[in-house]
Amino acid sequence: MNLQTNSLLSKSLISGTVAGVTTALAASLAGKRETASYAAPLNATSHIVWGEKAAWQDKPSIKYTVMGFLLNHAATVFWASIYEKWFGPRAGDLHNSPLRPLIGAAVVTAGAYVTDYYLVPKRFTPGYEKRLSNTSLTGIYAMLALGLVARTLIERRR
Repeated sequence: MNLQTNSLLSKSLISGTVAGVTTALAASLAGKRETASYAAPLNATSHIVWGEKAAWQDKPSIKYTVMGFLLNHAATVFWASIYEKWFGPRAGDLHNSPLRPLIGAAVVTAGAYVTDYYLVPKRFTPGYEKRLSNTSLTGIYAMLALGLVARTLIERRR
């Protein structure tokens, strides 16, 4: 897979996909630990489409789990586009300090958290908060930051 690409869309899709997978994995592992269900946190995310009932589904399903994963993925691609636009490497940047992309990922992740829990209506929150502890939410957002910056750090090593 060629991680070196020039298109903002391509970069955003790569970074967003990595972030989407890492956050979904973190949420699922936390769900297993806290609710005995890998699917519960992703199901809770689908409350955006299916309403409050979705937040309390424990079993994996196409209706709730796949929709929750897709909503999470769309959100991470959105945040990745902001990260890539503002903090992604430019031509000639690859030999500079990795602080800019790391700080950028932290800034975008903080913006995602504030947006998710303070700016949008409750119907549009990620839903993880319905099933997981604040500690797990912190881990999920940490994985978002790591996912956002992963492409940049890998590209820098090449």
